[in-house]
Amino acid sequence: MKKGDFIIIGGVVAACVCSVVLLISFSKQGSRVVIKQDNQIIYDKSINLNETVDTGTNTVVIKDGVVYMSDASCKNQICVNTGKISKKGESIVCLPNKVIVEIE
Repeated sequence: MKKGDFIIIGGVVAACVCSVVLLISFSKQGSRVVIKQDNQIIYDKSINLNETVDTGTNTVVIKDGVVYMSDASCKNQICVNTGKISKKGESIVCLPNKVIVEIE
């Protein structure tokens, strides 16, 4: 590798880091939580409420302005391991159970 290659790689890495920082810093806090199951809205309320929603297959916790999936009946548990969401446009998806949690 030559000196120019390292400069190009460094520039690309710097651009990626700047993009991530800008996306995170300009993301707006969400105001509503929408939960859909089988493409039907089963919950649509403020993110500021402290509630636990049981869909029959998944348990969604809304607490202190964040939302997370605490339990799911699916094998892989990817939706549970997604973590907490709170910003507009973020979502948690459980494909086996057809559950989508979105922040609006």
